[in-house]
Amino acid sequence: MGYNTKAYIQQKTDAAPLAVFRILFGVMMLFSIIRFWVNGWIDTLYIQPKFHFSYFGFEWVKPLGIYTYLLFLVCALSALFIALGFKYKIAIITFFLSFTYIELMDKTTYLNHYYFISLLSFLMIFLPANAYFSVDNLLRKTSFKTFPKWCADSVKLLLGIVYFYAGLAKINSDWLFRAMPLKIWLPSKYSLPFLGENIMQQEWFHFVMSWCGMLYDLTIPFLLLYKRTRWLAFGLVVFFHVFTRVLFPIGMFPFIMIVSTLIFFEADFHHKIIYGIKRILAPFLNTKIQYKPTYKIKRESFLVSFLVVYFSFQLLFPFRYLLYPGELFWTEEGFRFSWRVMLMEKMGHTTFIIKDAKKGTSFVVDNSDFLTSFQEKQMSFQPDFILEYAHYLGDHFTTQGHKNVQVFVESYVALNGRLSRPYIDKNVDLYKEKESFQHKEWILPFTDEIKGL
Repeated sequence: MGYNTKAYIQQKTDAAPLAVFRILFGVMMLFSIIRFWVNGWIDTLYIQPKFHFSYFGFEWVKPLGIYTYLLFLVCALSALFIALGFKYKIAIITFFLSFTYIELMDKTTYLNHYYFISLLSFLMIFLPANAYFSVDNLLRKTSFKTFPKWCADSVKLLLGIVYFYAGLAKINSDWLFRAMPLKIWLPSKYSLPFLGENIMQQEWFHFVMSWCGMLYDLTIPFLLLYKRTRWLAFGLVVFFHVFTRVLFPIGMFPFIMIVSTLIFFEADFHHKIIYGIKRILAPFLNTKIQYKPTYKIKRESFLVSFLVVYFSFQLLFPFRYLLYPGELFWTEEGFRFSWRVMLMEKMGHTTFIIKDAKKGTSFVVDNSDFLTSFQEKQMSFQPDFILEYAHYLGDHFTTQGHKNVQVFVESYVALNGRLSRPYIDKNVDLYKEKESFQHKEWILPFTDEIKGL
């Protein structure tokens, strides 16, 4: 076993696939940030709101006011430098830090693919993605034809985890045997040509989509690994992500996943891409470069050991929900950062009552005085949001001169087509409850059952 591991670590592979991956990653990230800026989302999501929901342990990460635009500019420039392979190490570290800071500024904007980008950019810090076809090569007049095989394989492994775990998460009774939440979402797409008025309304189609989605996620990493099925798999990747992009407003994620899967292709395919780019940039590529056979990574054994720990964490972390009692979809304890993609249709109505503990007087909070409509929607069915907002309200009204402040909540939540039911114990003063990794006992029990992983 030790010999096999050592032999694998010593294997070399062509540097072109990771170079193309670096270019496409940088371009996609640059376009994503420009899109975010042009649509005015920096202002509406990070500058206009009076209050921002924080991740536990990262309460210190806040929007920077008008300087938030500067943060996005730094992130965009670092993405451009990544694509060019210019000062790559500095660029990828800057991108990881700036992008992750943006991701942590407000929990309301959480998306699985933001988490994926942070994980991927962190991984790329340790990979020599600029060893071939980069501006750094031109400046140093040196390029490398190969590097350790595990470098490219680590990107493939991360992509495989995302897909496979998304498939595992779909093995649940709501998704497979009730076609939820697709049975709620798909009929609303009646405006789609050809499909909307007929196919999208059929219950059999909702089940087909649910089962195919599960099978796709579980099998696509393995189909991409084998040369005989790779083009078929890539065709499925393109069809699946384009179709889901048409159906659902999930931003750039489908296109990011499409270009990312190109790393599974043989080196010849990527050399053709690079050749096409070279033809366009020919006037700027007159510098003679010395090509060396292999890029040697410093402290390789330590780095490989670190990545073993990194990926072990990625494999185990999504299962932390097993440490909590109750239904995961209901409590959402351990739900985020686990590749559970589009599994729930959850709506809530949450009312906050501020009470004077001694006098017994109380009043109801108008949430629109403090939250945007998007924030209020997200807060209404997520317990950690509710708790954080309760503390914000308690602090706010205490500073306004109110005495003996208590914060009570009346909350009703509907999950995947079920009738709305009480969600939070209305007799618990949430202002006294503290955020932690422990189970939130003030979440009322889920009276139904969802079987699955």
